[in-house]
Amino acid sequence: MARFSEKTLESGKARKRVVIEGVKPEIDGGRFPIKRTVGDRVRVEADIVTDGHDVIAAQLLYRREQDADWQAASMQPLVNDRWQGDFQVLELGRYRYALKGWVDRFRTWQRDLQKKVEAGQDVTVELLVGAGFIEEVQGRAANAARQLGKWIKILRGAGTLGDKLAAALHPDLTRLMGQYPDELFITVYDHNLTVVVDPVKAQYSTWYEMFPRSCAAVPGRHGTFKDCEARLPYIAGMGFDVLYLPPIHPIGRTNRKGKNNQPKAEPADVGSPWAIGAAEGGHKAVHPQLGTLEDFRHFVARAREVNLEVALDIAFQGSPDHPFVREHPNWFRWRPDNTVQYAENPPKKYEDIYPFDFETEDWQALWEELKGIVLFWIEQGVHIFRIDNPHTKPFRFWEWLISGIKKDYPQVFFLAEAFTRPKAMYRLAKLGFSQSYNYFAWRNTKWELTQYLTELTRTEVREYFRPNLWPNTPDILTEYLQFGGRPAFMIRLVLAATLGASYGIYGPAFELCESRPREPGSEEYLDSEKFELRHWDIQRPDSLNDFIARVNRIRRENAALQGDWNLDFYPIDNEQLICYAKFSEDGANIILMVVNLDPHHTQGGWLELPLRELGLDPGQPYQVHDLLGEARFLWHGPRNYVELDPKTAPAYIFRLRRRVRTERDFDYYL
Repeated sequence: MARFSEKTLESGKARKRVVIEGVKPEIDGGRFPIKRTVGDRVRVEADIVTDGHDVIAAQLLYRREQDADWQAASMQPLVNDRWQGDFQVLELGRYRYALKGWVDRFRTWQRDLQKKVEAGQDVTVELLVGAGFIEEVQGRAANAARQLGKWIKILRGAGTLGDKLAAALHPDLTRLMGQYPDELFITVYDHNLTVVVDPVKAQYSTWYEMFPRSCAAVPGRHGTFKDCEARLPYIAGMGFDVLYLPPIHPIGRTNRKGKNNQPKAEPADVGSPWAIGAAEGGHKAVHPQLGTLEDFRHFVARAREVNLEVALDIAFQGSPDHPFVREHPNWFRWRPDNTVQYAENPPKKYEDIYPFDFETEDWQALWEELKGIVLFWIEQGVHIFRIDNPHTKPFRFWEWLISGIKKDYPQVFFLAEAFTRPKAMYRLAKLGFSQSYNYFAWRNTKWELTQYLTELTRTEVREYFRPNLWPNTPDILTEYLQFGGRPAFMIRLVLAATLGASYGIYGPAFELCESRPREPGSEEYLDSEKFELRHWDIQRPDSLNDFIARVNRIRRENAALQGDWNLDFYPIDNEQLICYAKFSEDGANIILMVVNLDPHHTQGGWLELPLRELGLDPGQPYQVHDLLGEARFLWHGPRNYVELDPKTAPAYIFRLRRRVRTERDFDYYL
């Protein structure tokens, strides 16, 4: 006699005939959550299959993490046993989702009954079988027992065959029976799946980085938060909605770096803001020359009045003068000569910065203190944090810190400054970082841009990694910007602003086209703000501020440019031209970009559009409206010629208008 193992018999698994696999999205077997923002729909697909030919029913279950009860959405079959369902996330925080499937005996019976009727077979017994199915459900559906009893009475009664068949196949009965499946036969997907729901700004945001100490109206004077307030209308006027400040804390004096990162500082040198900590305090203090904590809170409030959210840099490291060095010496790594190990990346040395030793025996106290720093600045009104070099701190630390913060403050989100190896960068995103820096700054050719952005928007990466595209930072002045002149800055801005839903610039260096490297072959700025005060003439007539404002206005007015997943690249027969489009979710807004990647020469070429995919009739003309230059063109067919002079207009940002039949429909004439 055959014997069955306990595993086979467990919970009646042997009688569960449906298999659920190939679930997407699912990150590492459910180990990590996917990411969405408030209002998004979560679309889930899975292979749901059973033996034989019975009808399957499947549901997508979802709930907020803090809720006990699940909500259910029916899943619909696609092709080849692939199923799909979706739900909407309406609140910040974490949602759970799961799948379940079962053989729907009643719908299988309905299908077979209909076939037998069409074949002219006697279905008297089949109707009694159906009545039996309804009686089974009636026994576990107290709320619907009376209603189900009416259907049973019809099937078992003396009515006509036509009446019985109409009742047996009635959609109301089908729907009611589907609400009460037999739990014994339901297969539930056994991975725990989670969605983290962030604010919309975590998906779509426009960042501007600025050094507060360089905001003074008078050259040579140290800027204050009051000076920063005076700069707010300028930044908001360019259309930015996040203002990111490098560290605002007291700066150490020991081993302070001089101008252009010189090892020895002069008495008047201000040092690097990332050398955090001095006699005036550490990570919970502000540099006294910037102002007070009250001044900072006032600045944050004034920024919100002009629709700017302040983001703060968090750099978990200290200067030799940081109070932690004296109060918690075991939080640092000591060398045999009784000195603290400073930061270095040979041949680079950072004698003014001491890294924390995350392998210390006192690691729990260190972790709690660092989390307390983030909480402190949340209390001051900051909800967005840019994290400096997160890849040099333990992965487990970030998972613990971010999940703990977001549990109580789901509106907070974190940008990872993770210029590191791809897998380390992606791991940080899985662990909780809402956005990340990336390799965009160094992707210059059509092939590089197409391949990289396809990876970020068309693979599983997009479920957990949100790119924030920056053409420059205080640490990165690329060769392209050094030698491309003003057109190079315009080109990289358009690419960042239209390829990505989130992008940022470091200004005023960017809009003033600062392109002088510290030395040949270096990506460091000459006279870098990281080490000295700079005075910027933001009213210079050659500034790109008007161009930036126009691009950002286009982003705000076109929903197609506010997402990452809706990106398609199209062929154009010139390697110096790149063509791509973005679409709003409802398809009503279509934005087509053509960018000249050559900052020195005019380039032209023939592009080819998939008109039917774009909802355009190949036999009808259609209008393309250049939102940058305000020109309008009437195009015919899929192939059209474009030409761009980088000195005047390095890019087109076209809005496609579908139906143009007469001059009355051509809004140029309106």
